[in-house]
Amino acid sequence: MPDSSAVEPTPEPSLEPPAPVAGVGAIAPERVPPGKHTLKLLVAPIILLVIASNVGDALATTLATTNPLALVALNARSRNLVLVTNELDAVSYYAVATLRLLVSDPLFFLLGYWYGDAAVRWMEKRTRTFGDTLRQIERWFGKAAYPLVFLMPNNYICLFAGAAGMSVVGFFLANISGTLVRLYLIRRVGETFEAPIDGVLDFLGEYRIPLLVISVALVGAVSLFELRRGNSEVDALLKLDDDLGLADEPEAGRAPSPGDDGSTAAPR
Repeated sequence: MPDSSAVEPTPEPSLEPPAPVAGVGAIAPERVPPGKHTLKLLVAPIILLVIASNVGDALATTLATTNPLALVALNARSRNLVLVTNELDAVSYYAVATLRLLVSDPLFFLLGYWYGDAAVRWMEKRTRTFGDTLRQIERWFGKAAYPLVFLMPNNYICLFAGAAGMSVVGFFLANISGTLVRLYLIRRVGETFEAPIDGVLDFLGEYRIPLLVISVALVGAVSLFELRRGNSEVDALLKLDDDLGLADEPEAGRAPSPGDDGSTAAPR
């Protein structure tokens, strides 16, 4: 008979991969990312917004003095808002600026929510110049998601919020309130520095034509340079399906499986 004091054999280590740690890019098991056609519907308005922003940059020196509301509608970056806030009544300023700032946020939230890790890696690839900063924000996000969405409701943070599985209601509450606070502070800055801002607007108005030529030339040159290098924002969005592993659609009527070239979930 075997000795009762014999040591039990050590069990073989499990070959199953560890469960993913919740956080940025950890996609929930029940989330099934949609395919290429749904992604195109998500990306199309983002491309239009990128084009609108570039047009706003090119025409900023002219629109700031001739049509400030159009400038905000095209590109509501902070410097444009500071420049034109005193030229707009409160209703127009808050309505158009809020809509322009918020319109892309749910799109990036869905991008992160549906495609998780793959979407986060795509964003890191697009922002290599400050990739370390982006990764640090990812680490902070697990501990301070709502404050980050409130303080910095930009495209990166919105994508992280979706990838981390943030509550939709919580995301919108933090996002909208943070955007309104930002606009309020910019409005106060505009009032405080009204005289120097007026001086800048006078300069833009006096040299409108040459500044317009320079501005259009600069934006055009940068866009052409990025296009030739193949790293323009629009080009990256057009190739997003490949970066997310959606080159092949799953067959109609068949539930995707883990072997469908990454179409069931973002690769880990």
